[in-house]
Amino acid sequence: MPTVLILGASSDIGFAIARRFAEAKYDVQLAGRKPQLLDAFRSDIEIRYGVSCSLHAFDAMDFSSHQSFYESLPVKPHVSVYVAGYMNDNEKVITNWEESRRTIETNYTGAVSILNIISKDYSEKKSGTIVGISSVAGNRGRQSNFIYGSAKAAFSAYLSGLRNLLYHSGVHVVTVLPGFVKTKMTGHLKLPPVLTAQPSEVGEAVFNAVMQKKNIIYVKWFWRWIMLVITSVPESIFKKKKL
Repeated sequence: MPTVLILGASSDIGFAIARRFAEAKYDVQLAGRKPQLLDAFRSDIEIRYGVSCSLHAFDAMDFSSHQSFYESLPVKPHVSVYVAGYMNDNEKVITNWEESRRTIETNYTGAVSILNIISKDYSEKKSGTIVGISSVAGNRGRQSNFIYGSAKAAFSAYLSGLRNLLYHSGVHVVTVLPGFVKTKMTGHLKLPPVLTAQPSEVGEAVFNAVMQKKNIIYVKWFWRWIMLVITSVPESIFKKKKL
């Protein structure tokens, strides 16, 4: 039976992706900083979908533990999804280095650390799929969230290069750009309903992208065109905007 690894499984998006793959009869590996808090969800997955679901301790910022974490998995996953993310108010992030560091290391450095390890294994096997949950915030820096956005921009560039590298080994890499999603992480924000996806929509989009070997996907189609407009505005004009 195929297996999916969810890195950052305690998030709403992580839950949704796990459910969608379990529905398709994938065994599920839930990895997070406090796996004991995922036990009820693990039981629900096993009972509801009749698949195996296991819990694993994973801290995106504990880089030195990543190799042993991956080696300890009893079954190496066929699909690995990096969902771990962190976003705080930009003013707090730019005035507090610990917040800047947490933003960068969770959204980018931690992803590179663990995905380098996974990609080496997949490359040697000449099979596997890696999925990275990035963000449209990385398409262009904006004053409201440019530390978070810059980390996601770096992550998107990393995934693009990894896709180019691993293509020659038969390994596929998917970049997911969700746009606004209604989750615990965005609960303090006033998001426009028409532009906002539900976690279940992200889960469905990720599953379909893996099955169809998509390269870059926007969960809601119109974000592709919204970001095209935003990235097309000349810098001399864009820098004057308050976005």
